[in-house]
Amino acid sequence: MNRAQDQDPADRTDEYGRPIGPPLDDWTAPPRPTGPPMVGRYVEVVETDVEAHAGALFAAFTEPADWTYLAHGPFDDVATFTEWLHASCANDAALFHTILVDGDPVGLAAYLRIDPRMGSVEVGSIHFSRALQRTPASTEAMFLMMQRAFDLGYRRYEWKCDALNAPSRAAAARLGFIFEGIFRQAVIYKQRSRDTAWFSITDSEWPARRAAFTAWLDPSNFDPDGTQRTRL
Repeated sequence: MNRAQDQDPADRTDEYGRPIGPPLDDWTAPPRPTGPPMVGRYVEVVETDVEAHAGALFAAFTEPADWTYLAHGPFDDVATFTEWLHASCANDAALFHTILVDGDPVGLAAYLRIDPRMGSVEVGSIHFSRALQRTPASTEAMFLMMQRAFDLGYRRYEWKCDALNAPSRAAAARLGFIFEGIFRQAVIYKQRSRDTAWFSITDSEWPARRAAFTAWLDPSNFDPDGTQRTRL
């Protein structure tokens, strides 16, 4: 028989004496991570409206090099970009969001691999314009999306990137994700092979991460010229 419920979960065994994981007797699958706009101090994150956002996003994405580690792009014209965005938003496996600063679309990010049954969701297809990169708004956008997932009851929040994408790996570490390893030759994209770096945050880790984000995003953490006083 299982040991008492107040024991260390690492010591649990089944009736055969074999170790088993922590109980999830009260587990309920969360809903899809959809909802009203996520509004912060510096940014608003809304579900993507292709007709309203595509033109401004295309204009904001000015650097072809920023597409290097994305499976799509760069795009030659707004029509092709809009066609891709329509197709992406029609994919039930993804839920794209537009990042707005002062009402202007300046970035994209999506919930991917949405698996309510397992309580797992990934953030990906992240594309920040140069106007958004390395700003409090970009950090807050990631925080707001993370917060929605955990508030809804997700247990695991994932970040994946090309293992050669050093800026993305650094961003994951800065945002509090735990590196889990490399999946070798996991993906073929843009006629090249990709090893994928995996990162995650779990629900047990989220309270500490949330407190760190909240403290870092507080206006008192920035001096009059916008420079952070304390690093995240």
